[in-house]
Amino acid sequence: MSTQTASTQSSDLLRFITCGSVDDGKSTLIGRLLHAAHALPDDQLSALADESRRFGTQGDQLDFALLVDGLSAEREQGITIDVAYRFFATARRKFIVADTPGHEQYTRNMATGASTADLAIILVDARKGVLTQTRRHSHLVSLLGIKQVVLAVNKLDLVDWSRERFEEIERDYREFAQRLDFEHIVAIPLSALHGDNIAQRSTHTSWHQGPSLLEHLETVAVATADTSGPLRLPVQWVCRPDLDFRGYAGRMLGGKARAGDAVRILPSGRQTRIARIVGFGGDLAEAARGDSVMLTLEDEIDASRGDVICAAAEPASVADQFETTLVWMDDAAMLPGRPYLIKLGATTVGASFSQPKYAIDVNNFDKLAARTLELNGIGVVNVSLDRAVPFDAYADNRDMGGFIVIDRYSNQTVGAGLIHFALRRSQNIHWQAVDVDKQARLRQNGHRPCVLWLTGLSGSGKSTIANIVERQLHALGVRTYLLDGDNIRHGLSKDLGFTDADRVENIRRVGEVARLMVDAGLVVLTAFISPFRSERALARSMVDDGEFLEIFVDTPLAVVEARDPKGLYRKARRGELSNFTGIDSPYEAPATPELHIDTTQQTPEQAASRIVDALFERGIVQRHT
Repeated sequence: MSTQTASTQSSDLLRFITCGSVDDGKSTLIGRLLHAAHALPDDQLSALADESRRFGTQGDQLDFALLVDGLSAEREQGITIDVAYRFFATARRKFIVADTPGHEQYTRNMATGASTADLAIILVDARKGVLTQTRRHSHLVSLLGIKQVVLAVNKLDLVDWSRERFEEIERDYREFAQRLDFEHIVAIPLSALHGDNIAQRSTHTSWHQGPSLLEHLETVAVATADTSGPLRLPVQWVCRPDLDFRGYAGRMLGGKARAGDAVRILPSGRQTRIARIVGFGGDLAEAARGDSVMLTLEDEIDASRGDVICAAAEPASVADQFETTLVWMDDAAMLPGRPYLIKLGATTVGASFSQPKYAIDVNNFDKLAARTLELNGIGVVNVSLDRAVPFDAYADNRDMGGFIVIDRYSNQTVGAGLIHFALRRSQNIHWQAVDVDKQARLRQNGHRPCVLWLTGLSGSGKSTIANIVERQLHALGVRTYLLDGDNIRHGLSKDLGFTDADRVENIRRVGEVARLMVDAGLVVLTAFISPFRSERALARSMVDDGEFLEIFVDTPLAVVEARDPKGLYRKARRGELSNFTGIDSPYEAPATPELHIDTTQQTPEQAASRIVDALFERGIVQRHT
């Protein structure tokens, strides 16, 4: 059996990223570094020469940017889209470099590359100076915990190797960066295209007394993995090859582990001790942060993927509400109250965000009032999860305190966040037990509760149909309440407008009220446009299975415009109403509603009868004989 540690962390490895604005020369810079480090075999140089003739922008010269721009879309557009990772080495150090996109729509990719880096190279075009995208990338680099920065002032050959221009840019950047959490900034004048100050110091910049870029990368101090913190091992996989073995596999995100150490499993809180540490080559005496290992435990404890094995004396915190810094990375704005998914380590949970406490102006760090976060927006936002999860503050453990945000429908990553702390109210607010519960009310009422959620365009007939349904149910002795869109806006939602964010909040409030009414044992009817699938899904999730019927009142736009009982469509067409559903704001039709009402084929009375019949068929209301 091997008794050595599996740790591979070493100061001989430097992970770094390059970032900057479009056309600053990031890919060319990396290509030059690879060439200078003799990391290009002859066949790759030959392929580069061929591709330079086909796709290059440097005439007969090698176009080093093509070494990294591997996607055909990148080569055709001349921009970096994906994150390109390359490994190379010199006699003094090994490197992993991430070339990250400069275009602002790919900020999510840049954040991905920065999340594991030790150092960032921030490129600036000498002709353009420090731009908003430079500040945004620097802000993200600082938020993600990178302390070492190289300010690479590129294309200095295009400004006649001006020392004054270089020093002006360095001064501007250092003034801006004073409010960021960097420990060390080194400024280097470059021409990546011609190789100046890449590997050797250039005669064109004899006034530059600092190192070349490669010299700095080879000698900069790299923080070794911190193993002084408490043990953290999120469970990625539970291994059960037979009845006699149960192992919990994952990557160590903090501290050290030894056989016999006392551990606590979160979120359950159960305690036990480590029995064995199994590595790729056999049992290990010890494992440290960064190691991928499998732990066996002395006691049979039910732990699953997403649980975290912690030092018993210093466990992670567990909560379901946090203050976070959120970076939004999607064209569609972050909407407070909308349901999203959050992936924190190996755990994926449902989540929603509050209205931002403030957004951050990346140019001057001003705190701005904001209702939402737009593409590339950065702000401080509270988040609520649908269950409690183990975590550490990002400042204490980058891996345990960082998360990504996923759209529930597209499954696309739309944001990234850093946890500051758990909200105190999440620890102090608990459900109060009551004696008269939903089941007691069901027995008294004589029918089951549910939500009848009528959705459709304005003027589709939702309110008319809902009113008829309630009248019929009332005649049957069913306890009901009708929540109508217009009526709600006279009170509960009188403070809301009709932006997407306000619509989401309106439906969230209605869903909460409907949930309480279902708990009271009522059949709740709602008549709302409710244009977004996400919010209708949120309302559905607030009640038990079988208690939510989505009813699509389907009326073509041409028909509702012809009806236009309130004159709203005419106002919207004249530009007097903004964010009007069906005109300049989208309506997302239900994909699989419980009932589909085609109002061009059925009268309101016929539609109402279909809905009441559906309640009988589902056993929500009983037929009396």
